[in-house]
Amino acid sequence: MSILTIHPTNITLRPDSSRVLMRPFIPGEVACVINIIGRALALGESETEDELASVLADFEGRHTDIRSLWQRHFQRVQPHLFSSKPLSVARQLYIGALFSGEYALESAALFNPSIVAHPDQGGVAEGELRFILSLRATGEGHISSIEFRSGTIGADYAIDLEGPTRFVNAPEVNPNPTFLKSIFLHKISEIGSENEWSNAVMDSLGDSFTHSELEKVMRDAVPEMPLSRDVQRTMECMRWLADSNYEVAFDESMALSERIIFPVSPNESNGMEDARFVRFVDDDGSVTYYGTYTAYNGRAILPQLLETTDFLRFRAITLNGRAVQNKGMAFFPRRIAGRYAMISRQDDENLYLMFSDNPHFWSDPQLLRRPAQPWENVKIGNCGSPIETEAGWLVITHGVGPMRKYCIGAILLDLNDPSKVIGALEKPLLAAEASEREGYVPNVVYTCGALLHRGRLILPYGLNDTAIKIVTVDIDELLARLLEYRE
Repeated sequence: MSILTIHPTNITLRPDSSRVLMRPFIPGEVACVINIIGRALALGESETEDELASVLADFEGRHTDIRSLWQRHFQRVQPHLFSSKPLSVARQLYIGALFSGEYALESAALFNPSIVAHPDQGGVAEGELRFILSLRATGEGHISSIEFRSGTIGADYAIDLEGPTRFVNAPEVNPNPTFLKSIFLHKISEIGSENEWSNAVMDSLGDSFTHSELEKVMRDAVPEMPLSRDVQRTMECMRWLADSNYEVAFDESMALSERIIFPVSPNESNGMEDARFVRFVDDDGSVTYYGTYTAYNGRAILPQLLETTDFLRFRAITLNGRAVQNKGMAFFPRRIAGRYAMISRQDDENLYLMFSDNPHFWSDPQLLRRPAQPWENVKIGNCGSPIETEAGWLVITHGVGPMRKYCIGAILLDLNDPSKVIGALEKPLLAAEASEREGYVPNVVYTCGALLHRGRLILPYGLNDTAIKIVTVDIDELLARLLEYRE
């Protein structure tokens, strides 16, 4: 049982396997691609039209613009066509359907939410707050993507969560994004790819440059054919870095619940995990939403950063510096003494604090807190960005104890010097009760971010990686309990 009064809400979100995203389904072997195209070309025109009509009848109602998606997938395999004869639109669409498949985003799990104030508060009544809830959805192959919901917190703390539409859509990926040279230079050095050839390429580019400009300069800088091993490795690393920094955009007409950020770059090919969003207000009053997440390629993890101002256009950026390690990085919602601040976990065990003059570069972490209670003896981590209160920075934490049981706790940091822990909960704030401990991953409660509204902590959390619930906690009661116990 919690040591505090927990106010439940009527919100429970569960995975819905009917929410499916259209994805390319293209074999890795070129011979297989050619064989499939050959079988499609062998059909007569009327037979092709009949087959297309059958597939449309089966799937058109499940997607908002299925023809455009099939056309896009056809264009991906078009270079493998072995006939110069023009193809009818019906045949192009049918071939596109052959290289398409549905992916059930939530078929395995829906969990680990974070919550932020919505950028559009127009029309909201006094005492209410419109919010955005981000969710981690996991499907076949344990590939995680980022989903969104929106809702309103009432003046009486009642939560009205808008239901999702039937459809889901991936954003358009900008084929020619812009990069900052400073980030490229730093990352090239960090991954050990800096050499005479890479310096020559970078010297030929401006302070910012596009993907196509980078490719042209790299081609022009090739000194010989075949490429030397060092030049080939450096070129591959630079292309990997370019692919890891990308831009995506959703159509403005698309409902928030339809917007899915599915893995785009190679370093996140097996998932975008545990996004921690924060509404960051800079010293000039400008607002940027930062979302730190863990990119996973099936072998290694890499902390990454999403940036947006409107949840329509997103930029994914690699985080740089020797402190960019492990999981669970989370921004403070404003600068402290003119510097950006971040809670992190460098060693998969303890909490760290770090500062930077640039949100993309992080070094020199300092130990903030070690596991102190039996329920967190295995390791601790943050559960989202710190929340500013009059008493200090409230950090929701998670602790892992015996039998890999995850509990949610909290600590309090000094407002002016967050390296000082001035309070902590001796007992968990939330833990999985005996009656609700079963699920995709048992014995787990976990969150990626909470917010404060009218004296209440609004705390969404994942339960056993199976469902999402939302509770509220009186902030004065929580702060009083935090200050009761000094470590």
